[in-house]
Amino acid sequence: MKITEGFNEIGWKLDNSYARLPEKFFSHIEPEPVRSPNLVVFNTSLATNLGLNKKELESVSGVATFAGNEIPQESAPLAQAYAGHQFGHFTMLGDGRAVLLGEHISPSGDRFDIQLKGSGRTPYSRGGDGRATLGPMLREYIISEAMHGLGIPTTRSLAVVKTGETVMREKPLPGAILTRVATSHIRVGTFQYAANWGTVDELRALADYTINRHYPEVAEDENTYKSFLEKVIERQANLIAKWQLVGFIHGVMNTDNMTISGESIDYGPCAFMDEYSPSTVFSSIDRQGRYAYGNQPGIGVWNLARFAEALLPLLHENQEQAVDIAESTLSSYEVLYQDNWITGMRAKLGIFNSVEDDKPLMDILLKLMEQYHADYTNTFRALSTNKLEESGLMDKEEFKMWYEQWKARLERQQENEEESLQLMRKSNPAIIPRNHQVEEALEAALEKDDYKVMERLLQVLSNPYAYTPEQEEYAKPPQPSNRPYQTFCGT
Repeated sequence: MKITEGFNEIGWKLDNSYARLPEKFFSHIEPEPVRSPNLVVFNTSLATNLGLNKKELESVSGVATFAGNEIPQESAPLAQAYAGHQFGHFTMLGDGRAVLLGEHISPSGDRFDIQLKGSGRTPYSRGGDGRATLGPMLREYIISEAMHGLGIPTTRSLAVVKTGETVMREKPLPGAILTRVATSHIRVGTFQYAANWGTVDELRALADYTINRHYPEVAEDENTYKSFLEKVIERQANLIAKWQLVGFIHGVMNTDNMTISGESIDYGPCAFMDEYSPSTVFSSIDRQGRYAYGNQPGIGVWNLARFAEALLPLLHENQEQAVDIAESTLSSYEVLYQDNWITGMRAKLGIFNSVEDDKPLMDILLKLMEQYHADYTNTFRALSTNKLEESGLMDKEEFKMWYEQWKARLERQQENEEESLQLMRKSNPAIIPRNHQVEEALEAALEKDDYKVMERLLQVLSNPYAYTPEQEEYAKPPQPSNRPYQTFCGT
């Protein structure tokens, strides 16, 4: 492993605060070098925001860093330990194919984890090879950038390199490494790990570190850890409401895939819903529909309950009182989620003020969309552009009745019709990363080494609320031959 002085040339300003936690929470491990790294996707705008030198990152030395063949001098590479409930079953986990190079300090003073995903075996690989394949890494790049464009808190992707090596899955596949950027990789599962295998002092050290990093405003509160729990609940209620509002289905909402920061993470078998149905599942491994679209809000509070359980020793020294504090705090989730969702849905319908019967108006529309298999995104798009013929519902008598009720509702506010339409266009994406279009981009890259399809898709997804002519082609729903769609974990 070559250590390079990349500080001045590339612009890395790395700290390693996580490495100052008790060693129980990580293992020092260096990435495994690869044969012949080749940069295939690079996020120029993200690099600029991070204060990094684009030219140097695209150089031989920069690509070698993305591949794990070279590491910056300031880096202290490590793999994080964590646990998690996977489809409801608790197990010990950890970074089985990822290495955290360190925490980059941006020009604005913000701290970002720089992680290599697919960088080789670690002490937590559990028999795996520690590698990743090109298709899933490109998919994570596309979806994470799409989520960023939609204004949803998310980890992001800085680069994808091909390794020049073959990875064996069901068949030989090209290897790849993704550079992931996150405000941190601390998960609900990290706290579960601390609560199950650490001491109370180690759990407190993790909690204090996380509070200092993400929620310093609660550090002086009377019950700091209760306030900490409240903040995480607020972030997750907001995040999952945003998922629901755009029809995003994570696919694998295990507790190890729920961040304490409130960012979306781990884009494995995720996808966006076409036809509206709460029972929509894309993941090949979710055979019981545990993580179906309509179940995501409930899974959110289930995961938060596991987080609260892990915090019990810190909430109060008396177990019974600690449970009472946890339960009362968790009870706020449903109200917070509903408030976030209804506020977002009002905006999607051009509603500025609040009246009691708004929720039934929303529910009726969703029921009609489900009944007539209407496209979720395009229904709201049609309402936002006054092109109701594109909704697929215009010829339905029930929809005509709903439409009149909606128009009457808009008259119960000061704002005029044009102002409502402007609000709707800001709140309803004209496009989403359609599953069949993502697959077309991946197929071109994998089969033809052609990244132009992916580049064009990323360009239109960077501003999904633009409503430009260039987006028209990307608004088309899939043909029947592209359904049903299924996603795979990619590990």
